[in-house]
Amino acid sequence: MPELPDVTVYIEALAARIQGARLESTRLTHPFLLRTFTPPLTALQGKKVLRLRRIGKRIAIGFEADLWLVMHLMVAGRLHWFAAGARGTGRAALAYFGFDRGTLTLTEAGKKRRASLSLVEGPEALRRLDPGGLEVLEAPLERFRAQLTAESHTLKRALTDPRAFSGIGNAYSDEILHRARLSPLALSSRLDEAEIARLHAAVQGVLTEWTERLRGAAGGEFPEGVTAFREGMAVHGRFGKPCPVCGTRVQRIRYAENETNYCPRCQTQGRILADRSLSRLLKDDWPRSIEELER
Repeated sequence: MPELPDVTVYIEALAARIQGARLESTRLTHPFLLRTFTPPLTALQGKKVLRLRRIGKRIAIGFEADLWLVMHLMVAGRLHWFAAGARGTGRAALAYFGFDRGTLTLTEAGKKRRASLSLVEGPEALRRLDPGGLEVLEAPLERFRAQLTAESHTLKRALTDPRAFSGIGNAYSDEILHRARLSPLALSSRLDEAEIARLHAAVQGVLTEWTERLRGAAGGEFPEGVTAFREGMAVHGRFGKPCPVCGTRVQRIRYAENETNYCPRCQTQGRILADRSLSRLLKDDWPRSIEELER
């Protein structure tokens, strides 16, 4: 799922192409994609784009008449831009937005349809789409501490809860926790001051650095190949590969369709965290430490 760094770079690329542009046509090939009914999508016809902003992991495009088109790409949704005069618009898309400068399309890989569009009018309707999480890049340590410790959850859950923290998902939470040298299963209410400070620094450092890296990789072009698995990540998507800090094999906890990746030496004092499915299957044969894993 595109997270804060990816969404930020998407918005910058869109702003360079459609801010001030006029929307001339819209076409949905899957009506389920649009989750609102009023105002109708036809209300955007002929309107200019005035501004763009990020709302958590959503992309919000502001048009004249205080209309906002809000996109949530979810896991597999991606955006593509085709300048005016381009031949074709690539693979079949769920939505086409024809501007006087080119065409923006929204595609979604796989058969599950999770991406969504919402069209709302006015600031209050837009606020209702905001989960309300803390904007972590702007938050001082004191505000971050208060939000983190307001409830007691595992750090993985706390960081990825959009009502707690804005824009962090599965991929960057793994990277943040590795940078902070903290277990994904540590409880937010039990961190000491040094650990909270490390986590705050890691959140801001990882998200800022990856935004810069993705911005540089795009090189002014529209970002393609947006993925949760990036070359240069420390642990996310690197199960079984060596940790770049200590060389220990990266481990994982799998649940539903997601997994958490971590380094047992850097983050869990050598303990192998129980995987719900495999640990139940292996029972006493489940390795509980790096030494048992290596044996």
